[in-house]
Amino acid sequence: MSTETPGPAGPHDPHVLVLPDRDAAEQVADRLTARFPLPEEPRVVRDALAGEDDAEDAQWLVVVEDPDGTLDTAELESLAEDAEGWLE
Repeated sequence: MSTETPGPAGPHDPHVLVLPDRDAAEQVADRLTARFPLPEEPRVVRDALAGEDDAEDAQWLVVVEDPDGTLDTAELESLAEDAEGWLE
């Protein structure tokens, strides 16, 4: 059994932007689609916090595929921060 800790995300892993609400996530997804030539639409996903049932305690994720590792992570981070979120 391996006890290795997973390393940082690689350039071919999807980028995940964490946003405070659905509207912000949908707006960021639209901005990403307009700004970058993406191979597919960003996915907007609700992520309930562990142990919480209340919709108010959910984060919204925008998952962006980057199979070629060409997206500018600084620009992705800026888009997320403009919407009061962050890039994971």
